[in-house]
Amino acid sequence: MKKRILLMVTLVAMLTSCAQGPKWQDLFNGENLDGWEKLNGTAEYKVEDGAIVGISQLNTPNTFLATNKNYDDFILEFEFKVDDGLNSGVQFRSLSLPEFQEGRVHGYQFEIDPSERAWTGGVYDEARRGWLYPLNYNPEGQQAFKNGEWNKARIEAIGNSIRTWVNDVPCADLLDSTTASGFIALQVHSIGNAEQEGKSVAWRNIRILTEELEQYRMPEKSDVKQINQIANTLSEREAADGWVLLWDGKSSDGWRGAKQDSFPEAGWSMADGILKVHKSDGGESTNGGDIVTTRLYKDFMLKVDFRITEGANSGIKYFVDTDLNKGQGSAIGCEFQILDDRRHPDAKMGKDGNRTLGSLYDLIPAPADKPFRSGFFNTAMVVVEGN
Repeated sequence: MKKRILLMVTLVAMLTSCAQGPKWQDLFNGENLDGWEKLNGTAEYKVEDGAIVGISQLNTPNTFLATNKNYDDFILEFEFKVDDGLNSGVQFRSLSLPEFQEGRVHGYQFEIDPSERAWTGGVYDEARRGWLYPLNYNPEGQQAFKNGEWNKARIEAIGNSIRTWVNDVPCADLLDSTTASGFIALQVHSIGNAEQEGKSVAWRNIRILTEELEQYRMPEKSDVKQINQIANTLSEREAADGWVLLWDGKSSDGWRGAKQDSFPEAGWSMADGILKVHKSDGGESTNGGDIVTTRLYKDFMLKVDFRITEGANSGIKYFVDTDLNKGQGSAIGCEFQILDDRRHPDAKMGKDGNRTLGSLYDLIPAPADKPFRSGFFNTAMVVVEGN
């Protein structure tokens, strides 16, 4: 009899525990802005009909209403509605530090974009690297946002995995390790003309889950493109798709000097996962000289993150034949040009801009409006298929 009573009590306790479900915490009480603080700009935030409403204002930078608490791993849900023509977003794992641009808010942002571009649900790195997951990677996700209506958003930030949804449609699938913890903030974007003044963006039903995340995270969808921004690593999906690392982030394995059998003893260095070519006297391929892979490649997709100093001139060469030039100068091959277009004279040479950043050197010019962030890592991509 005692065993039966004990069994019944245990079952009741288990059922009660299951019935409780996820332990959501409300970040907004629906009545006032307790627990939030305004950062950077001077745009107005007010509570109206159970929602936080942000109102655009001229002559102010981006304004953020930030939580007083920081969060690391979480699932965040909220509803939002935005006037047409007003860009906005929700920051997460974000920071405001005196040593970073005098307290400028920076970190991950869930994009709210009512424009024809339709990138709502994409992930932007505010005040740092720019776009991490633009939604042209996911055309189905671009269709999820409903202009002029309340939309439902979900963000899962668990470890290095960041995923987003709009109206239950998967949007972004990102791997990144830059910031592990920070506040959540509601953005009112700066505006450039009087026609945009007074437009509003609203948020309601803002709640966060910080416990038992593995139990409540959404299943992975392999048809949503995954972007890995973690340096010198391959995700499981990338490895399964056939990607390999050309550089392991720490050694010269797989590389040699273009005009020697081993890796150059000077002119190059490796530290903190970065391969760096040192400053030369301005001569072509002087100091350490070019380096090449020890293996040959035919058809391929190549991605390289690169960062240049002011006035730098470099490149990513492919189909290099190291036997064509044994003397002075660089190795011969096709070249993805890497150049400081503003400060290096080579940008004005050649023909029709075919020596500018991103060009196939001396052959095909890159677009003049190509995205490039000086002082940050940018990503080059080369696709070769047949001719």
